[in-house]
Amino acid sequence: MDLSDRQLYNATVAAWRRREPILLSDFTARPRVIELLGDVGGLHLWDLGCGEGWVGRQLAAGNPARIDGFDRSEQMIAAAWEQAAELASDQGGPLHYGVADLADPAQLPSGACDGAVAVFLFNYLDLQATERVLRLVRQVLRPGGSFIFTVPHPSLAFLRPAEPPFYIEPANHTYLGSSDQLLEGRIWRRDGMSNAIRSRHKTLEDYNRILRSSGWTRMPLIEELAVTEDHISLDPAFFGPLRGTPLHLLFQLQA
Repeated sequence: MDLSDRQLYNATVAAWRRREPILLSDFTARPRVIELLGDVGGLHLWDLGCGEGWVGRQLAAGNPARIDGFDRSEQMIAAAWEQAAELASDQGGPLHYGVADLADPAQLPSGACDGAVAVFLFNYLDLQATERVLRLVRQVLRPGGSFIFTVPHPSLAFLRPAEPPFYIEPANHTYLGSSDQLLEGRIWRRDGMSNAIRSRHKTLEDYNRILRSSGWTRMPLIEELAVTEDHISLDPAFFGPLRGTPLHLLFQLQA
């Protein structure tokens, strides 16, 4: 029987817990998200699809007023709380977590925020749910704030074979005409372990359309993230097979 996303991450939480960068995307995606957010001092941030809280813990070093993380996996949220408690005696200081299925409108967070991130959330949501989250963030983001999200590059599944350190299996699907199809993949850690991931396929045209329909009118910053020569110098065997391959898409939206 196929596992739901929630069941998958409840079962594999131990493989996601970490105290230092070890996953491929800890090098190729998350640092750029943190860099683009800039100075977070005194800000109230949302971390949508926070998993076990890696990004929030890095952002906490910048002295935000509060970071609210949301994820559908109870075990991931428990791990996030446990690791946040190691940073401060009052349960992580600015870090706060709650279980929420962001595909369900009734469970979407409320209130306002100064900035938001969704690091590999939308590859688990279909187009309709992704549009709902985009619309909500546009409505609650305070003027001057930014929303940064990353997803697997939509072309990746059609560029790489099913081999380390990162792949998404297209099965019998094609890039065009396969929107919302669930594709399975794996992403590796530098210690040789790998984690299962999933991606509900969306084309660039899909993202462009739902950004407009959810009310975002300003041109987003869009970056294609990949390994760098610095990454390859650090660990040629691990990063080298990905040279020249687009791995992730990053969008930065401004309120």
